[in-house]
Amino acid sequence: MLRRLYDWTMAKAADPRAEWWLAVFAFVEASFFPIPPHPLLGLMCLAEPKKAVRFAAIATLASVAGGLLGYAIGHFLYDTIGTQLLAVLGLTDSFPKAACYLREYGAEIIMLKGATPIPFKLLTITAGFIAMPIATFILASIVSRSISFMIVGVLFRLFGAPIKAFIDKYLALVTAGFVLIVVGGFVAVAMLGGGSSKSDAKCEAPSAVEAAA
Repeated sequence: MLRRLYDWTMAKAADPRAEWWLAVFAFVEASFFPIPPHPLLGLMCLAEPKKAVRFAAIATLASVAGGLLGYAIGHFLYDTIGTQLLAVLGLTDSFPKAACYLREYGAEIIMLKGATPIPFKLLTITAGFIAMPIATFILASIVSRSISFMIVGVLFRLFGAPIKAFIDKYLALVTAGFVLIVVGGFVAVAMLGGGSSKSDAKCEAPSAVEAAA
């Protein structure tokens, strides 16, 4: 069962139309879609390692473009669409903190936090809401999304063939290891996020009124 699913997924990831799907997923995820494009990117790179950098570049550019849509939602449509979107995505409580951090640190937060499990869409909508300079936002988004996607592309381009051969032979073992890594990663993020430095204390519990200030 697992082997058949793997072979089917590899065939779909190698389909030329997969690039369009990757671009669409990366675009909408940066503004309103809850599912990240990284799994599809990884499968496409695994299916065709020689095109890994190309795939990563597509994801990067599409995500930056989608980030501009998120910025527009936050800047022009926050009261009508933005608030409802954040509520649907379960990000309402995170919005005041994100606004505070963006005001305090600006592009640095997008460049660093945009490459972490923190939803990029939260940062794009919030950046528009606080009216971050658009040039700064675009440059920071390019850095952030490059970190998030291009590293995957480069690694698969350099080591993709051996990795694919190993997975083909030890699929069940790799699947179990991947699950453990994902679970461990979320545990680590939760533990690291448990505390805050004094410089971050101001943004740990801001109110909605402070976010709108």
